[in-house]
Amino acid sequence: VIDELPLVGVLGLFADGTTIVRGAGELRVKESDRIETFARAARALGAEVKTFDDGFAVHGPARLHDGAVVTGGDHRIAMAFTVAGRAAGIDVELDDPHCVAVSFPGFADALRGVA
Repeated sequence: VIDELPLVGVLGLFADGTTIVRGAGELRVKESDRIETFARAARALGAEVKTFDDGFAVHGPARLHDGAVVTGGDHRIAMAFTVAGRAAGIDVELDDPHCVAVSFPGFADALRGVA
């Protein structure tokens, strides 16, 4: 479940109220510091994010806008913010969109089939 927490954060951007993730300090020592990488990416799209040593909090629904996301080469961050852009109807430019091939080479094709 720890690897899915950036997506949980993205879902929180669309939820009513505050989504809080705590007890997830392990996210700081993954392929990237996923807490900080998530927070920077969400802020780049206009979201308010508070970070903790062991997690983050987002308040939704966020008013997201087009923006550029630095993934840190982390495929989970790339996929989560691609989903965010699609859900919000905004353009999200990823610094490394090809990093998703590590875990889901058909990700872009799969999204094309989603309305």
